[in-house]
Amino acid sequence: MRGNIEVRAETLGHYIVENRATVRDAAKKFGISKSTVHKDLTERLMTYDRNLYIQVKEILEINKAERHLRGGMATKEKYRSQNNR
Repeated sequence: MRGNIEVRAETLGHYIVENRATVRDAAKKFGISKSTVHKDLTERLMTYDRNLYIQVKEILEINKAERHLRGGMATKEKYRSQNNR
């Protein structure tokens, strides 16, 4: 997803808001790095579309708050699948 940075940032922002996706999900969907997605959403989007930036920021804060829960569930599933072998 190369090209215009403004369009990329807005596209990523809309994807995050519509799907309540994580940075990792968006990076995988658009084939770019998590670092690029994060920079586009936290730094660049603010200058292009302030209202979208505010919506994205709220979702990123929710994702950050839930991050430790997702990690715990992933670890639980990992060990559960190893015990079933």
